[in-house]
Amino acid sequence: MKHRRDLAAAAAIIVLMLAPLSARAGEQTVVLDVQHAGCVLCGPIVKTSLARVNGVKAVAVSQPDAMADVTATVKFDDTATSVPNLIAATTKAGYPSAVKQ
Repeated sequence: MKHRRDLAAAAAIIVLMLAPLSARAGEQTVVLDVQHAGCVLCGPIVKTSLARVNGVKAVAVSQPDAMADVTATVKFDDTATSVPNLIAATTKAGYPSAVKQ
C-alpha cells in the first residue's frame, strides 16, 4: 500500500511540474511588418502565404494605402508552428517580414 501511495505522490508531483509547460502552449498572436509589399495585390498574396502555414488560425492584413507596406496580424497555434515559420512563409512569397516592434 505504501508503495502505491509513493507512486501516486510522485505522479502528482510530475503532473504539477509539467502543468506550466502546457499552460504556455496554445493560441498566440504576432504582428509582422511585411516589406516590399507596396502594391494593391501584395496584401492578398501575403495573407494567402500565411494562411497556408499549418497551425495558422487567422490572418488579417492592413495596408494604409496602395503604396504602403503591409502589416499582418496572425493568430496561430504555437504547438503547430512558430514565428520563424511565419516569417519564412512571407519571405518565400517574396515579402521579407519581421516582428513589429
